[in-house]
Amino acid sequence: MRAGLRALLASDDTISLVEDFNEAGVVITTPASTGLSTGASTGLSTGALSVSILYLSGDPPDVRAMKRLSQAWGVLPLDASAEELLAAVHALAEGLIVGPASMLFPQEEETSDLSPLTERESEVINLLAKGMANKQIAAALNISEHTVKFHVSSIYTKLNVTNRTEALREGLRAGWIAL
Repeated sequence: MRAGLRALLASDDTISLVEDFNEAGVVITTPASTGLSTGASTGLSTGALSVSILYLSGDPPDVRAMKRLSQAWGVLPLDASAEELLAAVHALAEGLIVGPASMLFPQEEETSDLSPLTERESEVINLLAKGMANKQIAAALNISEHTVKFHVSSIYTKLNVTNRTEALREGLRAGWIAL
């Protein structure tokens, strides 16, 4: 697997492969090799080491444990495509949380603990992430454009931001938006 990953990553001219963690921007590993699968903190999250971590796993991760990590992180299934792996490395290098929604987001009953947004505000911010205008969001959710504006304003207040770009950045970093 290591040789295959090395060959795939080497095929992208914008990615440099290094042997020293101190020079790395993104490390690809498995939760078991870092102790994360048991809920322990990762050995890669030392204070001096600022590295993003991409976990390859066949099982859903402990999202709560991963949210405690101080660096950007992502998780992909073991059968992720080459395109998904490359996209994940690039996104992690930008400080984003990455992975399929089914692996990143907890069950519905746990959502209130993780996000300050209501269910409807979460729907609105996810539609914002798709580039929809207020009128399009209103049509998609079968609500008035005025109500959409109210939800957008509430999102700005809760996330302490002043525009859509900042709201989306915060939502992506916190893992509340699935792209």
